[in-house]
Amino acid sequence: MEAYIYDAVRTVRGKGNKKGSLNSVTPAELATQVLKSLKERNDLDTEQVEDVILGCVAQVKDQAANIAKFAAQNSGYGDHLCGVTLNRFCGSGLEAINQAAAYVRAGFSNMIVAGGVESMSRVPMGSDGGGFLMDPVGINDKLVPQGISADLIASKYGYSREDVDKFAYTSQMRATQAESDNRFNSRIEVKDINGLTVLDTDENIRPTTTVETLAGLQPSFAMMGEMGGFDAVAIDKYPEIEEIQHVHHAGNSSAIVDGAAVALVGNKATGEAMGLKPRFKIRAAAVLGTDPTIMLIGPAPASKKALKQAGMEVSDIDLFEVNEAFAAVPMYFMEQMGVDHSKINVNGGAIALGHPLGATGCMLTGTLMDELERRDLNTGLVTLCIGGGMGIATIIERV
Repeated sequence: MEAYIYDAVRTVRGKGNKKGSLNSVTPAELATQVLKSLKERNDLDTEQVEDVILGCVAQVKDQAANIAKFAAQNSGYGDHLCGVTLNRFCGSGLEAINQAAAYVRAGFSNMIVAGGVESMSRVPMGSDGGGFLMDPVGINDKLVPQGISADLIASKYGYSREDVDKFAYTSQMRATQAESDNRFNSRIEVKDINGLTVLDTDENIRPTTTVETLAGLQPSFAMMGEMGGFDAVAIDKYPEIEEIQHVHHAGNSSAIVDGAAVALVGNKATGEAMGLKPRFKIRAAAVLGTDPTIMLIGPAPASKKALKQAGMEVSDIDLFEVNEAFAAVPMYFMEQMGVDHSKINVNGGAIALGHPLGATGCMLTGTLMDELERRDLNTGLVTLCIGGGMGIATIIERV
């Protein structure tokens, strides 16, 4: 049995700090609004939707206690609707879609809503703590902060500060153009309890960005690497590197933002009975672990695994969405996969738009769906690097 994506919806992304426009909106409300929008856009018979699977990374405070079930209850779909919250770090939003597809392909479920949510202004990154950060034994002696890992990739594969800044500039310009052209068809504005608009555009896009302004920013991870001893850990693992070049900063790394996204995943028969037309078929999905020190190289091997599963070559993919956790991540992907930048993140990426951890994978999927349809193309691949050393990839094909 095949699994299809019928639609995908995301909120606008607000800056993930106390001055961000979405700071006053709870994460449960963000998730509820995309669920309601999905229902309205498709005139859903919500009795046929069985479950909500949401990715969320920092599952504490406002995001604790199975936020997926709270959103399901608030959605108006009905008391029958279940909810489960998962955490595969930055890959959570895509993992939710993949798990929904697995349920459908196995015949265990007919129609599921899958996606993610993260309010990084209300529940800051790292709020959930975790033993792997504090445990003096285990894998902690191999782990470095993600920013150090990004700088390690740049140092090992020869990406200069100018290279990563130019990539970041391109991301901002592509997002600016996409905004101007109204290409984000799956995006909805966020409203308050009175129905008044809180935010109607992605808040982090910076149209005035230049390579020169980016060049003036200070590296974010140099002091951490040198004073914290993490550079030594990385070099001990990769002794061929004499020195870590700290090239990443706030302007060429993913922006911290708030947001939510969902997709409707189901089988063909149930969709037809509901009067829905599938937009995309999920061809393959894969995850793969990598070395935890240089942890952010997972997208390429995970994508190769997904391509093999689908019986496809990289040349069969029309467009790619590669999460821009740091500029070096998609740059490494392009080099390893032999893909030109003209086919990757054509509407900008997380450097410009932001990375709401648990939601990003689903957001990238919706963006890819819209753009494939806009260009009248057929196949796309979504992939994200994941903390701790993992990669995730999903291949979709237009129906």
